[in-house]
Amino acid sequence: MNDNQTNLSRYRWLENGHILLWLIKDTCWALEFKIGGVIMIVPTVSMAFYILWRSRHVLSERFHNIAVCFWIMANSIWMIGEFVDYEARPIAVVLFGMGLFVLAIYYLFYFRKEMKQLKVEETV
Repeated sequence: MNDNQTNLSRYRWLENGHILLWLIKDTCWALEFKIGGVIMIVPTVSMAFYILWRSRHVLSERFHNIAVCFWIMANSIWMIGEFVDYEARPIAVVLFGMGLFVLAIYYLFYFRKEMKQLKVEETV
């Protein structure tokens, strides 16, 4: 296992905790528990950016975690919009689109290079 893989496994528990935070936030949204939903934005978004920071040295993780940050921000804006009866979906769509754009860049320009490198490392 290389250093990047070791570092990733060290923060895997953070990702699992992040899923818990996200589910709590979205459950509050579904139950229309406005205060809980809005409060849960802070730890959920903060954890997403922390995971991004921790994984920044691994290219694929960096791109995917940037997309996750956009996704959670979009999701949170959409939720707030529904809570205050404001049509925030267009803003959310822009953020979702930014996440998709980031992933498109990764898969168009970097994914093949990483797969080739992995195959070379496996044969060595």
